[in-house]
Amino acid sequence: METRTNRIVLLCLVALIGVTAQAQKKDAKVLASSKGVYLVGAPNAELDEETGMKTVVWHKTEDRNKQTETLWAETVPTAENFNVTLPKWIKDGLTSLGWELTEEGKYTVLHCYFQMPADVLKNFWLASDETGIVDKKTGIHYRAIRSVPDCWGKYFAVKASKGSMLDFQIYFPKLPVETTEIAIYGVPNWQMRGRNIKLKRAKEGNPSYDVLPTFHTPRLVKEEGKYHKDDADTWVVYTDAHLIKPVKEGTMALWRTSEATYLAYAKEQNWMREYFGVHSGTVLVDESGNRYKLKELVGLPIDRNFWMEGYSGDYFALVYVFEPLPLNVETISFMEPDGEPFKAWGANWEGQAATGLDVEDLRQNQSLFEYNKRKIFK
Repeated sequence: METRTNRIVLLCLVALIGVTAQAQKKDAKVLASSKGVYLVGAPNAELDEETGMKTVVWHKTEDRNKQTETLWAETVPTAENFNVTLPKWIKDGLTSLGWELTEEGKYTVLHCYFQMPADVLKNFWLASDETGIVDKKTGIHYRAIRSVPDCWGKYFAVKASKGSMLDFQIYFPKLPVETTEIAIYGVPNWQMRGRNIKLKRAKEGNPSYDVLPTFHTPRLVKEEGKYHKDDADTWVVYTDAHLIKPVKEGTMALWRTSEATYLAYAKEQNWMREYFGVHSGTVLVDESGNRYKLKELVGLPIDRNFWMEGYSGDYFALVYVFEPLPLNVETISFMEPDGEPFKAWGANWEGQAATGLDVEDLRQNQSLFEYNKRKIFK
């Protein structure tokens, strides 16, 4: 009979699975969390004739097999407020994992959530001396101190009711407030072997809305003729865009105000004169499906091709202005539909979508979009 013993991570679902996690302590501050649930194929449960309980022997993370004491349900914290809503098409035989990184007093705590696939789980592994956090900007290591329950550096077994969500906890020294990007190592069952994570850091003195910078407004060079999408000579011409330092094209930053949401989108200029276009149907969509319409494009037209003059190799920002986001929105999707086909060399106005964007991540990108006056040496 075929078993699922060799199945590893089957799916990582974000949009299709609803996840709600709440830290175990009321004063905990959430620094980062999984944006979905990992669905893992669990080995087949076998009946333990001695105990009469369904038992799963977990996939080995290493060939150590140093089974020790069984951790009873009362010794393993549970995540009472971690709710998972799975689509109906998800088959049986899968269990879910999630995680949350919190700041609790003088510690940084990694909560590793695991849904029990049977009454007894054997040969499981959490953490060891391999486990640590590295600050991606400074290279400083923050080594794990202990785990709850105490299963440090050993395989163990858990007895708990099937379907319950366990909350394994790994304690680290408290990360400095200036730490914004980390990598976590040594938590193999949660796919943390160097997983890169950006932390949510609220800006001091500005917990709600952002201070909007002054965006450099492009300068009009040539007025539009009687516009026709297939006649490039009728397209309006601009120059002096909001220049920025080189970043990956498509990088975004976001500012929230009570009146509007500003989203800067990085563009690379490949020619000294290049055309662009923005569709009026472009929207932001939050995690609840609410849509926020495009109000304007700072200094530039909408629904019409336009020319931008500059230097090949320039990087500049298109600044979209949307309806205001509620302050409780944590993730958004940027969606732009296809534009109307037109005739031009290399004509392309395909729609684009970027989903699951973390609002705090986008706010942390604001410094990337500071105006950077062009400097030329000949």
